[in-house]
Amino acid sequence: MQRYFGLEGKVALVTGASRGIGAAIATGLAACGAQVVVSSRKLEGLAEVVTAITAAGGQAHAVTAHVGDAAALDHLVSETVRLTGGVDVLVNNAAANPVFGPLLATDDAVFDKIMAVNVRAPLTLAKLVHPHMQARGGGSIINVSSIGGLRPEPMLGLYSVSKAALISLTKVQAQEWSRDGIRSNVICPGLVRTKFSAALWQDEQLLGRFVQQVPLGRIAEPEEMAGLAIFLASPAASYVTGGVYTADGGYTA
Repeated sequence: MQRYFGLEGKVALVTGASRGIGAAIATGLAACGAQVVVSSRKLEGLAEVVTAITAAGGQAHAVTAHVGDAAALDHLVSETVRLTGGVDVLVNNAAANPVFGPLLATDDAVFDKIMAVNVRAPLTLAKLVHPHMQARGGGSIINVSSIGGLRPEPMLGLYSVSKAALISLTKVQAQEWSRDGIRSNVICPGLVRTKFSAALWQDEQLLGRFVQQVPLGRIAEPEEMAGLAIFLASPAASYVTGGVYTADGGYTA
């Protein structure tokens, strides 16, 4: 199994990794042997993730960055390469959703922020790591989208649009960069118990209606998203690119 899922000698950069899905994925990749660089806007949460990973025997570094800032992304990749020597795996997990409501309640500023963080940043980071991955013989880009990108969610219109764009971006990368040895795949989680989605699962009525539509009868925990990321980052997925993988308890089945 080590042959298929071992990540020893690999470097993984994970954004939005101070908590929730990002932290769970970073922890899982580190447990499989990858040296992990975790990134988010604030150092405090990242430090906790790094401490937990190193305490378990893994290797981790923290680099703060606001993914909506192009200069910060350039610094993030440069610092990752300085600390580790390269990049083999990029997990674009950071996301923004500053509004919960209908399209008529949104404005250009909200649209620009959502698209900058959820679509432009993953593309910019992918372009920045491309030469480093190519120099190391290839790599794996894992974009974290949402079931909203497959089936628009009520009151989450622009967020759903951005996540649909991220799915399309992943497929374009797979078509254009596979010859460079770079695979691109996308994970679409359902409702996960994170701070990001707290407005949904902390409302008992909303949660009840949602769970009724989930064949597994519950929402997910962040750690349940790590398995797919480990697979997509590993040699086991060497022939896997352009794929769209749901982890939603059967919600979109």
